[in-house]
Amino acid sequence: MMASLLPARAVAAEAFGDGHDEDWFGQLLPAEARLMAGAGEKRRRDFAGVRVCARRALRTLGHAPVPLLPGPRGEPRWPDGVVGSLTHCAGYRAAVVARPGPGLAGVGIDAEPHAPLDADVLEMVASPAERAHLALLARTRPGVHWGRLLFCVKEAVFKAWYPAARCELGFLEADVRFTADGPHSADGPHSADGRYGTDGMHGIVTATLTRAGPFAAVSGRWRVAGGVIATAVVI
Repeated sequence: MMASLLPARAVAAEAFGDGHDEDWFGQLLPAEARLMAGAGEKRRRDFAGVRVCARRALRTLGHAPVPLLPGPRGEPRWPDGVVGSLTHCAGYRAAVVARPGPGLAGVGIDAEPHAPLDADVLEMVASPAERAHLALLARTRPGVHWGRLLFCVKEAVFKAWYPAARCELGFLEADVRFTADGPHSADGPHSADGRYGTDGMHGIVTATLTRAGPFAAVSGRWRVAGGVIATAVVI
């Protein structure tokens, strides 16, 4: 699913389910396992699952397994010469990595359950203009939980922003606009997994940043399928 949102040069690896049928924790490298030794089961499973996905993606780029320890904001510390992003939600984990270059200086991904976003959370993360935009989309495309999708996109934007800016980005410092039923990437791979397909809602997203920093705008794609919202943005 995530690969269909990205250009071909980015490598995605993902896993469905909650990891009970695979020993994700047993695949952690020693430094990662020590870090998680005192964590609860869910935290350990989430941490391990995305790192298993990340090493699978890094292997495709030709990288040997390396520990992926978190930085100050929980961001993974990627090997030199690699940009990437991780995400997990109930029943889904994904990692994306790429070698930076022209047209791809950074990437951010996020996934959320396709469910309504609490009204008080929407109030905190969406500007009045964004809420009006979502209300119009809800009338024309009622099958999508647009508030949750907005939250998901802003999380992906933050994950692209922070490694480049090394400072926080507030939810209201990114102004997001959607189009629905937009095209898939013309050059990106498409999954044959039967849990999602071209009948899922998908489209394009743009985010304009109101805070000065390493980039002023970012664009990407979103998809809703199999009960999961997936978003990816590329610098």
